[in-house]
Amino acid sequence: MTAPIKQIALRTIELESQSISGLAQFINSDFEKAINAIADNKGRLVISGIGKSAVIAQKIVATLNSTGTPSIFMHAADAIHGDLGIVQQDDVVMIISKSGESPEIKVLVPLIKNFKNILIGMIGNTDSYLAKQSDIVLNTTVEQEACPNNLAPTTSTTAQLVMGDALAVCLMEMKGFNSDDFAKFHPGGTLGKKLYLRVADLYIKNEKPKLTKERSLKEVIVEISSKRLGATAVVDNDNNLLGVITDGDLRRMLEKNISLNGVIAADIMTATPKTIGPEELAVGALDTMRKRSITQLVVVEKGKYLGFIHLHDLIREGLI
Repeated sequence: MTAPIKQIALRTIELESQSISGLAQFINSDFEKAINAIADNKGRLVISGIGKSAVIAQKIVATLNSTGTPSIFMHAADAIHGDLGIVQQDDVVMIISKSGESPEIKVLVPLIKNFKNILIGMIGNTDSYLAKQSDIVLNTTVEQEACPNNLAPTTSTTAQLVMGDALAVCLMEMKGFNSDDFAKFHPGGTLGKKLYLRVADLYIKNEKPKLTKERSLKEVIVEISSKRLGATAVVDNDNNLLGVITDGDLRRMLEKNISLNGVIAADIMTATPKTIGPEELAVGALDTMRKRSITQLVVVEKGKYLGFIHLHDLIREGLI
């Protein structure tokens, strides 16, 4: 009788988690040698594999490239049919395999050895052909697959994936790879925008409502309405920011039922508005708006009024 679905899923997750935790014992001197070999080489890291290991190799390549370690994928089967030209003199080669005994790998390894490239084997069988031929061995042995027949690569590919992540993160740390570097490799999409889009890229497209503190209530209303940002800055004759008036300020004033005769901008403005610099990240503007429950920030530089950045600007760029 088949076990309940929930029980099968939980067993799978448990076996997968065991495969990950078991890797801790394999972070040894060979792992350190692998990191140093990849960091010190003048070329790229060429990663190869066959079957499911080839899929994992492609993911590791993608992670390494996006975190500052030039890498390229080479399918083991294609390599022995012409793609071996991918490997250059200064490259380090890593072959990923659970068994280390695949026929394609047995053909490929001697060719790599003839090229004199450093060969790293990420292997689930340390007694295998690949393990014995590799200069450096990354052990990803697992006790069993999550597959009920102990055949389909499941826990073994999870272990390979996590070992690849460990390599990538160590190399990032060694190179001092930071968020600015990350942004250079991720210019597209929301992730990239969070890392490189600045307030100056957005506020410049908006109207720049402003008036001086002696302006009448009517002029305040006209300025806010015509510029469609829900606010106006109050400045002095040298464009220094004195305060801000929002449509909310106007509503609150009207609710007080006070006489509107003679009301001027100075009577309504908030003298200490929330501001932001033009070189700040746009995502920082978003965080401030969220924390303060406001929809716009005044952009200033050295006290000088530049404009407004609005919540709608951030929505339009997909940051929300």
